Amino acid sequence: MTEQTEQTEQTEQTERTEQTERTEQTERTERTEQTEQTERTERTEERQALVSPPPPEAGKDRRVLRAVLRWTAVAVVFAAVGTATAYGITRQERTDLPGLATVSDGRWEYPEIVRPPLPSGSPAPFAEANKAAAHHADLRELVLPAPAGAKADKALRGEGGWLAAKDFLAEFASKEDRKAAGQVLTDYGLRHIAARGWTTQDGTHTRIYLLRFGTAAAADELFATELIHYDSPTYGVRGAEEFDRDEDFPEKTEFAHVTRSPYAETEPYGAEQVRQAYLSAGDTVALIVQSRKGTAEAVPFQQTVVLQSQLLS
Repeated sequence: MTEQTEQTEQTEQTERTEQTERTEQTERTERTEQTEQTERTERTEERQALVSPPPPEAGKDRRVLRAVLRWTAVAVVFAAVGTATAYGITRQERTDLPGLATVSDGRWEYPEIVRPPLPSGSPAPFAEANKAAAHHADLRELVLPAPAGAKADKALRGEGGWLAAKDFLAEFASKEDRKAAGQVLTDYGLRHIAARGWTTQDGTHTRIYLLRFGTAAAADELFATELIHYDSPTYGVRGAEEFDRDEDFPEKTEFAHVTRSPYAETEPYGAEQVRQAYLSAGDTVALIVQSRKGTAEAVPFQQTVVLQSQLLS
């Protein structure tokens, strides 16, 4: 009986020992596999890091910026006037899309748009270091270029690219308005005017004026208190009688640091309809005017205003 008991105990002890060894072996194996898997993962990540593409070159970055300036705002604008499907495809040519080869959506084809370089050491207009919110870039290069096929308005070229104040004031219809606006510009310290004008093949005449002042505070106060009311501009431009605020601009086309007040001439029109918009951006105020026999189309006006806003933002 004693021998049998001892044998049983020995057998149980042996089984326990073997079970313990198997358990330890299993744990060692699992730890080894986990370690190997971790090492393989780390090696894979290292190889991926070594073969990852380099960051884009400066030239590519500039091309991306140009594409954003040229296309992003344009696509958003026309979604607001019922052509969201067409403008959801921003980089494809219309002739590449079945059924759209001959359909006009009203947009103009602008050239590649690039913000002008800043003088060495000068901050961007709305950088934290630029407390005055001054545009240090050449004002003449901040004026939106004309679209393809447009005929330039030579009267707005000025001398060396700078427009005389009297030529800007000629945009206003009445002698009283021209005199009053001229005095206001003097009072607020007007420094320079840069301008550009053109006429497209459909007869739309566009004029863009950029007015730079000594400080952003002066420009902002002029814009808010002297040039506009909510539902109409203060000074009437040539060829129009009554204006109302243009509410067709979607909010998504607004840009930080740029305040916009667009207006459209109300019916009955004269020979032409006129649209205009004032912009305020830092030390610069812009006036954009478009007129066309019959009706001045909304799409090119909004496109022009948005792209000029983007250049100033």
